[in-house]
Amino acid sequence: MIESFSNGQEGVQHSVTDQGTAARHAEYWRRNIRLLGALLMVWFVVSYLCGIVFAEALNAFTLPFSNFPLGFWFAQQGAIYVFVILIFVYVKLMNDLDQEFDVDEGEGA
Repeated sequence: MIESFSNGQEGVQHSVTDQGTAARHAEYWRRNIRLLGALLMVWFVVSYLCGIVFAEALNAFTLPFSNFPLGFWFAQQGAIYVFVILIFVYVKLMNDLDQEFDVDEGEGA
């Protein structure tokens, strides 16, 4: 049995066994995993390295307009802020990738 899917265009169906379609799927997932890896690397650097490993060195600096040491701030607040920002960045970049590969959910979703 050959599976098929529609890309949202009326009457247009592509077989998932088609070589071109399989190549597009592979490229989509390769770029998806690369994006996810890059964002996880940023999260790791901010939360683990800045908040734990380099905290003592970063404590030599303080945040402007406060007396909080920078290493302490990364461990207590900064990593959380960066994580929330990364969520929004991921949503934006994945929406762009979905549109590029014509697998987006459309305006109504």
